[in-house]
Amino acid sequence: MNAKHGQESFIRKILMPHMQGAYDDLLTVCRDADFLVSGELMFAAPLVAERLGLRWAACILSPWQLLSVHDPSVIGPVPFTAILRGAGLVINRAMKELFRRQTKSWAQPIYALRQKLGLSIPQHPLFEGKYSPYLNLAMFSSELAKPQPDWPNHCRITGFAFYDRQSSSDGHADEVRRFLENGDPPIVFTLGSSAVMNPGSFYIESKKAAERLGRRALLLTGKGPSGVSGTRDQMAVGYAPYSQVFPFAAAVVHQGGVGTTAQAIKAGCPQLIVPHAFDQPDNGARIKRLRLGLTLNKNRYDAAQATSRLLYLLGDSTIRAAVKQASAVLQMEDGAKSAADAIEHACR
Repeated sequence: MNAKHGQESFIRKILMPHMQGAYDDLLTVCRDADFLVSGELMFAAPLVAERLGLRWAACILSPWQLLSVHDPSVIGPVPFTAILRGAGLVINRAMKELFRRQTKSWAQPIYALRQKLGLSIPQHPLFEGKYSPYLNLAMFSSELAKPQPDWPNHCRITGFAFYDRQSSSDGHADEVRRFLENGDPPIVFTLGSSAVMNPGSFYIESKKAAERLGRRALLLTGKGPSGVSGTRDQMAVGYAPYSQVFPFAAAVVHQGGVGTTAQAIKAGCPQLIVPHAFDQPDNGARIKRLRLGLTLNKNRYDAAQATSRLLYLLGDSTIRAAVKQASAVLQMEDGAKSAADAIEHACR
């Protein structure tokens, strides 16, 4: 979750050392396949597809992965990219080329494996080389990003494909439901599925902020220690399904992962995003531009800062109107069905 070094460390130290094993496993299960649908982190997929002559689709979960110069993303390790957004195409192209050069060494295991297998040397595996020549599924709503001229060919926006577990993992489902149904709408504080493993003082400061505001709070703290305990007006549990919780919320404070962001939009909740790493800074910037919420740097997150932003968030009529309109759009989308239809069409 380190904003500056996390992405490089994750790719270099966790993914790339296992390229050969990932390739071997995927090759085995794809030998009799008709079509391959691959996630963003399966860098072996293009190699297997090329080796087998297999048609395939790439799933792209957030606009950050598309790195358009027309709609530039905020890159977590380089915060000033947020300022350069309006600098124009020349500057944006130069920045993208700089990122390409700086990250080329990250993909050396892919180049080495390709050479070993006798495959062609592709475009940059973390940029154009990760897209499919057959189908690229942009699995987010057009509310979050519009199609751009430099997106890959055969790219289709499907809308979000929503998923969460159906019940609380720690046996508190009935308690959570009673808490939500009996009282004023609470503020929900959560750090998603990854940042929750490194919460710092997020939940402690969040609880203080709710107390200062005189608001009820639901804190979804994950499995690890959070430093907080529940009270009559503040409930702390490990997990509860967002689709069942967010519709009751006055606002949602979260890390800005694309799944959490999507659930909050669909539920019609104003959002305070506290980005940690990866796509989260860009998702937060987009939510702020769309007037669906605000952002707060995680290093500045404390009770005073959270209270100030939540006061604004809960009282701003422009945000309430924008949130309502965006929610109505997402209620009409069916990202899973749209993606399935596109895959079936590509198979034919």
